[in-house]
Amino acid sequence: MSAIAADEMRALIQAMAERVAAKRDDLNRLDAALGDGDHGASISTAFAVAVEETEAIEQPSLSAIWLATAKALMNRMGGASGAIFGTFFLKGVASLRDADRLSHNMMAAVLADGLEGVKARGKASVGDKTMVDALEPAVRAFAAADDFASAWRAAAAAARSGAESTRDLVANQGRAKFLGERAIGQQDPGATTIALMFEAAHDWWKENKQ
Repeated sequence: MSAIAADEMRALIQAMAERVAAKRDDLNRLDAALGDGDHGASISTAFAVAVEETEAIEQPSLSAIWLATAKALMNRMGGASGAIFGTFFLKGVASLRDADRLSHNMMAAVLADGLEGVKARGKASVGDKTMVDALEPAVRAFAAADDFASAWRAAAAAARSGAESTRDLVANQGRAKFLGERAIGQQDPGATTIALMFEAAHDWWKENKQ
């Protein structure tokens, strides 16, 4: 049965960081229509720090890598987005604390913990035009699959579909809520980032573990 070890978890974080960095300008453009226009810059910088921090861990563990990623997003991204993206990783740390290898079911639990943390922190649900519109369907799809390969594939597809669905929504949370119906037609940058993260994980798994 496939499982994720600490060095592979570190590689997954790096894959996510590289994908977000590659789409930095696109994310900035999405954010410019709804917010400050710096989402791509801030989250790509924070992920780059996460990669540096995880590489610096002398005896890497799953929980230490997940925690370092959480702290980098919270501290280097800043603001409400940093707190919420950081919370996604932070809430999964407890489930990783005694694990040296991560099964599909364990990973599903970590992702579910992160989702619940994000929803509690941001007070958002599906339909509010936030990252939850991509994250919740991705987490549900991951858990419903039978193994890692099908889970990452299903989660990536669900996240992308969820992100694209935000174009048709009026924002009920975040800065975009002040735009009212003017936000319709614009895709949420946070949800798009979630899609990029799951797509990166799927591609990494397909290239390295199948």
